[in-house]
Amino acid sequence: MVMTFLPEIDLALVQESISVSSLSFLSFLPNTLQWINSLGALGGIVFIGIYIIATLAFLPAAILTLGAGVLFGVIWGSLYVFIGATLGAVAAFLVGRYLAQSWVKEKISSYKKFAIIDKAVSKEGLKIVLLVRLSPLFPFNLLNYAFGITSVSFQDYLIGSVGMIPGTIMYVYFGYLAGDLALISTHNQPVNIILSWVIKIIGLIATIAVTIYVTKIAKKALDEEI
Repeated sequence: MVMTFLPEIDLALVQESISVSSLSFLSFLPNTLQWINSLGALGGIVFIGIYIIATLAFLPAAILTLGAGVLFGVIWGSLYVFIGATLGAVAAFLVGRYLAQSWVKEKISSYKKFAIIDKAVSKEGLKIVLLVRLSPLFPFNLLNYAFGITSVSFQDYLIGSVGMIPGTIMYVYFGYLAGDLALISTHNQPVNIILSWVIKIIGLIATIAVTIYVTKIAKKALDEEI
């Protein structure tokens, strides 16, 4: 998941991350979401588990975030995504810190800015993690592993995960509206459909505006710190 605006991402690494496994994941995703939807109350737990795996495996969790909006709505969808993204990020952090330091160092060796962030983390761990989450300089999945080889404490890393919330809500909201669009031609639409959509669109605009605003402030603050 969890993504925000204005990422400075190396295109070569992005292309590398779109592997055969990622494409296979995307091809199976619609059926997976339908299966989760059929599980009823257990669907949320299963969704969180799949999100954790996607985060660890460098799979495109952003698509899952959209799917959460379709399946669970904005509130529950955002909650499930945040839990899954946080647990996945924690697992990747622990792998990077205790099991795969050499592999992580090799992966991030092309990122010159990470060395600067690493130094900044040693002074203000929580603040830097929070700002990076709000204005990411790296792909989300790789960043989780990368923080594991810094000096940031586990507590600061965990608390800094709240920085994922604005982007999470925005993408879940997109998915929620996409799900509602699919219902327009069915009998499940509300009676006051025009009013309902006006409210939803206003909510979407407000969500995007807040996310962009928070991201710009975070990016400026992070640039000043590093």
